[in-house]
Amino acid sequence: MIKTDEYNRSIISDSELADLLYTNPQIAVDDVAIIDPEKYNSAIKSLYWDYKPLQKLATLNGSIQEYHKINQQQWFMPDEYKDMDIAKWVLDQCADQNELQRAGSELMEYADRGLLPLLQYLKYLVDTMRTNNVVWGVGRGSSVASFVLYLIGVHRIHSLRNNLDFNEFMR
Repeated sequence: MIKTDEYNRSIISDSELADLLYTNPQIAVDDVAIIDPEKYNSAIKSLYWDYKPLQKLATLNGSIQEYHKINQQQWFMPDEYKDMDIAKWVLDQCADQNELQRAGSELMEYADRGLLPLLQYLKYLVDTMRTNNVVWGVGRGSSVASFVLYLIGVHRIHSLRNNLDFNEFMR
């Protein structure tokens, strides 16, 4: 079981790291942040190993809410998706006035909740899965009530044809 701190960052001790390396010597530890990396870093230095030193788990001063808000704005995707006007793209996919109205009202809800970057990321994710022939499900749970997610390709359930209420997803 992975331990986490109050910011929900993974915490690993030097002895847990040693256990991981004994179990799988090929494991990539370059991006691991541990509580006290000094033993590991001094060992790789004294043994002249060509490994990157580990970073110490950074001390954070802000509130947990501030930390999560900052992280929610950092989406790892190409700039073409970060710069994409996702609302325009979604509206351009609509076939008639009913679809435009539904997509528009959903997009306003997503925007009010600061979730447009999430939609950009989902577009990137779906495009990447299509490009790499990755199979994903047809849709599950309340997310199928979102017509916008249908247009992006997250699921294959046409919420307008199935008369699904978007509010079920956003509550």
